[in-house]
Amino acid sequence: MLNKTERIDQLYSQNIKIIQSPQVFSFSLDAVLLADFANVPKYGQIYDFCAGNGAVGLFVSAKTKAQIHLVEIQPELADMAQRSVALNHLEAQLTVENQPVQNLTQQLAHDSVDYITCNPPYFRVQELSRQNPNPHLAIARHELKITIEDVIQVSSQVLKTNGKLALVFRPDRLDELFQLFKTYHFAPKRIRFIYPKADDDKDANMVLVEALKNGRPNGVKILKPLFAYNHGQYSSEVQALLYGSNKES
Repeated sequence: MLNKTERIDQLYSQNIKIIQSPQVFSFSLDAVLLADFANVPKYGQIYDFCAGNGAVGLFVSAKTKAQIHLVEIQPELADMAQRSVALNHLEAQLTVENQPVQNLTQQLAHDSVDYITCNPPYFRVQELSRQNPNPHLAIARHELKITIEDVIQVSSQVLKTNGKLALVFRPDRLDELFQLFKTYHFAPKRIRFIYPKADDDKDANMVLVEALKNGRPNGVKILKPLFAYNHGQYSSEVQALLYGSNKES
């Protein structure tokens, strides 16, 4: 079942196993945080854009009885996701679609999706001087195959009115994100900033945002900050997300 360089890791808090490869793709903390942050509906249709090896979709599966569709452009990653779905016996709930997210506007009826999650590439193509030499990682991290505007535009077309889009993104691109929300008729409603450490003064390095399609302006909730590390170890909140509330630090 495993290819060369692959391993099986586990999100112990939810008893989810996932196939990873350092040479192709491995999920990071942002996927766990997005899955926890996403206020997914109990039933309906959920899409996870830029799904990678399926981490976000697998992690939210325990929170819902909805159908979850994992959309990933890279065949190797989509294959890893499909095998992870089978490994967890979730074939009846999760499907993997190996195609560009942009194709969905021709395949799905407008206003047909209830919720979308996305952990998109964070870096603009102009930042090529820092592009990862590994093509799999470069596509996952840089806007080579999809941009944040593509994500929001497609979401605007396929989400139902009052459907929601949940993203993890870079704080230094929030102004761009909010401009795109306005252009494509989204209203941000929940925001949570992620800081690397509780015991220093570094700025937030991630932000979680949930936006409502055709939502009314204002009414934004800024949730309490989350600190990833505390004194060199995962913070108690992150430990609970990774290992469960009974895991000792």
